[in-house]
Amino acid sequence: MRWLIPLIGIVYCGVLAGHGQAAPRIASLNLCTDQLALMLADKEEIVALSPLVRDCSASVLCHEGLPHVIFAADAENILSVHPDIVLAGQYTARTAVMAAREVGAHIVILPPARRLSDIPGQIRRVAQAVGHPERGEAFIAAFEKRLRGMSDLTTGVNPIAAVYEANGLVAGGASLQNDVLKYSGFQNLAVRAALPAGGRIPLETLLAWRPDLLILDRSGQGHSLAQAMLDNPVLTEFFPGVHHVNVPASLWLCGLPQTLEAVAVLRRARAALAENKTEAP
Repeated sequence: MRWLIPLIGIVYCGVLAGHGQAAPRIASLNLCTDQLALMLADKEEIVALSPLVRDCSASVLCHEGLPHVIFAADAENILSVHPDIVLAGQYTARTAVMAAREVGAHIVILPPARRLSDIPGQIRRVAQAVGHPERGEAFIAAFEKRLRGMSDLTTGVNPIAAVYEANGLVAGGASLQNDVLKYSGFQNLAVRAALPAGGRIPLETLLAWRPDLLILDRSGQGHSLAQAMLDNPVLTEFFPGVHHVNVPASLWLCGLPQTLEAVAVLRRARAALAENKTEAP
């Protein structure tokens, strides 16, 4: 993450723009827009964020979210903070969004990022909305420069990977995770097995397919039965050594510059698989 530190620092040392105008009051109702707000707006401009922003298993900027007011995304709460700008996801907090629109707030609704190529556009939209387009362009330039340094590894013979989550959920084809897998040089098991988006795959089916790489998230381990299945010893037996890797969900739940860190992790995993195959007798 060292490459992001100078850019994130801009958020906390910037001078308020606007030629004497009052700073905008920005509220966010969605984890992904929370993190974009933290990256692109001044600290004092943010009046409220959603609860997940402080959850380090879901948010890469969980510590940056600590000083801010956190509220449930409902109409009463959004009206109580008198926002000028409201950032929201496409499928969440619709009542709160309607309430904010009724009182004249500027609403920015972002759809889920499903491809790496969606990320610059989302950064630009939020940066322009909060009045700091130059910050957005700085993040975009750094993101695109790093992405250009990661040549596309898509071929017809790429190894198969499975993003295996609690309760047997797998990442479907219409997802950012799928695009990251493709760009990292993997085929997505969910696509190969024609599973629906957000589908589940029984452990027995996973083992029958036996993908080359099992991708788990160990950042938010709990004590539920759904989480416990990720600790099944049979997974260690079937996917030893280079055949499994941990990728924190926070890196690709949202389309952010940090998503490229997931690409980097998976590219290293692919290289390790290739080296292991070469060394095998």
